[in-house]
Amino acid sequence: MHLNPSHENQASDSVTCVVLTISDTRTVENDTSGSLIRNRLEQAAHRIVVHDIIPDDRQRIVEQLQTHCANPNCQCILLTGGTGIAPRDNTFEAVAGILEKRLDGFGELFRMLSFQEIGPRAMLSRAIAGTRGRTLIYSLPGSTAAVQLAMDRLILPTLSHAVALLSQ
Repeated sequence: MHLNPSHENQASDSVTCVVLTISDTRTVENDTSGSLIRNRLEQAAHRIVVHDIIPDDRQRIVEQLQTHCANPNCQCILLTGGTGIAPRDNTFEAVAGILEKRLDGFGELFRMLSFQEIGPRAMLSRAIAGTRGRTLIYSLPGSTAAVQLAMDRLILPTLSHAVALLSQ
């Protein structure tokens, strides 16, 4: 598929992002996954306007997502953590509950690529992506290796283009 010229120009634009680490135990000092997201975005010349750690509480996650999605300057929210099946993992339910359009291909491709690295344990990930209004939302596992895989193979190669499509 070829992009039309207007898409090609928009695909190089910097995206304004929010990074949220979902954890009851992480701190600024040991938030390796959130830091990795931030570093990868900055290396790609995207802007991070908020980087925060919030507890794995469904209502708190929903409130944060709604607040950031209501901000017209927030183009993308990236979350890390809380996507597993442990009783305390609430991120999937919070994100899935506010999405207006799901990007099922993201989770499918993420799990396929993860399977190549970690085998059948990949099916336990509930990574999800989609949109709310004109905001793109990615929810990634808390594992640093999983974040690196998602950022390098899926998110960064398509981020500017996806945001450009939302702004039409």
